[in-house]
Amino acid sequence: MRLSARTQYALRAVTELAAAPPGPVPAEKIAVAQNIPRRFLDNILLQLRRAGLINSQRGPDGGYWLARPPEQITLADVIMVVEGNPEQSPRADYPGVARPLADVWSALREHEETLLSEITFAHIAKDALP
Repeated sequence: MRLSARTQYALRAVTELAAAPPGPVPAEKIAVAQNIPRRFLDNILLQLRRAGLINSQRGPDGGYWLARPPEQITLADVIMVVEGNPEQSPRADYPGVARPLADVWSALREHEETLLSEITFAHIAKDALP
């Protein structure tokens, strides 16, 4: 699985919010902590807010926070928002003895999807993968 820089930045930003104490976190703080270009981050945060994964508040005490507890937001949730639904690649049809490789690639994709759906941002923030 290849993740775009945008998706990796989104995952890092949500991780920063999951690890933050309660209350709004300014975008600038996220950008500096995760070394994400600010303009790029602003667009990502807007996309995550529109998808309902984070909330925001304007003003001097404003910032961003998770819309749900980090235990309820998975890596797959963020990837789906940024990347969209993954396209199902056609099943490979290898000839002869290589035919079982198609089953390997299919199983690998299923395991990726399962793993990303099981790992929450609480796991990441606490460095306690399941």
